[in-house]
Amino acid sequence: MQTFLRGRDMITTQEWSKEEIDTIMEVALDLKRKRALGVPHAYLRDKVLAMLFFFSSTRTRTSFEAGMAQLGGHAQFIESSTTQISHGDTAKEIGEIIGRYCDGIAIRQCDWGIGNKYIREVAEAARVPVLNMQCDVYHPFQILADLLTILEKKGDPRGLTINVSYAYASSYQKPISVPQSLILLMTRYGMNVRLTHPPEFKLMPEIVEQAKENARKSHGSFEILDDFDAGFKDADVIYAKSWGCLLTTNDLEESARISQKYTDWITDERRMALAKEDAIYMHCLPADRNIEVTDGVIDGPNSVVYDEAENRLHVQKAVMALTMS
Repeated sequence: MQTFLRGRDMITTQEWSKEEIDTIMEVALDLKRKRALGVPHAYLRDKVLAMLFFFSSTRTRTSFEAGMAQLGGHAQFIESSTTQISHGDTAKEIGEIIGRYCDGIAIRQCDWGIGNKYIREVAEAARVPVLNMQCDVYHPFQILADLLTILEKKGDPRGLTINVSYAYASSYQKPISVPQSLILLMTRYGMNVRLTHPPEFKLMPEIVEQAKENARKSHGSFEILDDFDAGFKDADVIYAKSWGCLLTTNDLEESARISQKYTDWITDERRMALAKEDAIYMHCLPADRNIEVTDGVIDGPNSVVYDEAENRLHVQKAVMALTMS
């Protein structure tokens, strides 16, 4: 266990050592146990987290606000379009000034080619930890919750096969930050990681290369497939979700037209039957029901999506307690 993580930014898990991530898991389980038993754990009394949102949120906002309250602190909700951020405040000014008012800054900025750069500019200027609530490249807290869920449901992840797959959705062209963060973290834990997607839905090549290197070091494996059904075969974990073909086109309408070719990429009962009998189905939510996944799967016995969503709360509290205390 690493005992000195105060002041650390969490922008991507790739910048934390495996031992440090193991510490997050240990602390998250301890905080989860304390909440279940009603044991007070106000480790951040009188601390304030500024939460800056450029994109709407349900689970992220609710879990961060609840987590700060349970840790004895306060979370400020700041919406970019209703503040001077929308017409004047720079990333440097946000880091410098809000970093003096508050004890941590959490940001959700998913604009393609902008989000991660903005968060890093704020972090460079801030004197307090900066937490990435999702950007165009990474979604670290979702993936930490995913890891905790796999540890709880499946035990030691080494040697398990996870299928990180594209799935069709009609709602909007979603960021690629979830699959990218998934392949980065799960390859560090010795899993056999399958990345399954149509040819137009590639991930960033540098992220893929990092995942390959992670797999080599952890004695796991990493492969890329383009056959939806093949990704399910004998998998222990199914994580099929939609993302946009952002490396193929910057035009969201064109991306939506391309995705129409893959409307049959839906996780249904037949596909789940291709996986191992005790395979778990995961999704970061919200899912396009009966388009991305059938009700029978997401509400079925193999689904762990609600436990997965709950674990957002516990891993976020762990990182906040470790970095902001």
